[in-house]
Amino acid sequence: MAEALDNEQVQLFRRAFSMFDSGKTGRIEKEKVRTILNTLGHTYDDSELETLLVAEDVEGSGKLDFDSFCRVAGRFAEEDDEALQKELKEAFRLYDKEGNGYIPTSSLREILAALDDQLTSDQLNEMIAEIDTDSSGTVDFDEFMEMMTGD
Repeated sequence: MAEALDNEQVQLFRRAFSMFDSGKTGRIEKEKVRTILNTLGHTYDDSELETLLVAEDVEGSGKLDFDSFCRVAGRFAEEDDEALQKELKEAFRLYDKEGNGYIPTSSLREILAALDDQLTSDQLNEMIAEIDTDSSGTVDFDEFMEMMTGD
């Protein structure tokens, strides 16, 4: 599963795993996975998590190695990413009133200001200039997603 995760996610999971692998055995208790998921801000269904933990603990030791941990944590990271993408798509659609596939940068300014009321006018201008590289005054969905997720 570690192969399906991007390098940044693997490094984040490795740091979290290492913090909870106090004996440096390369294995952590299944119960600690919940704590790690909470710490990383991932949402999960308790029964689904328990099913995955039991499936990954093939020896019945109550512990997971790093690869097993990645398979479990990666499952919930994917769901969070999908939920975020769905929310962002809906937000974009609300501002794309004519349904033409782009929003004016003035609407983007409103979105950004609403997300962070600490942003100054100069910071907003910089962010918009960075994403609207062709100075068209519009932002399409892909540009919007790139800006909002950093991908």
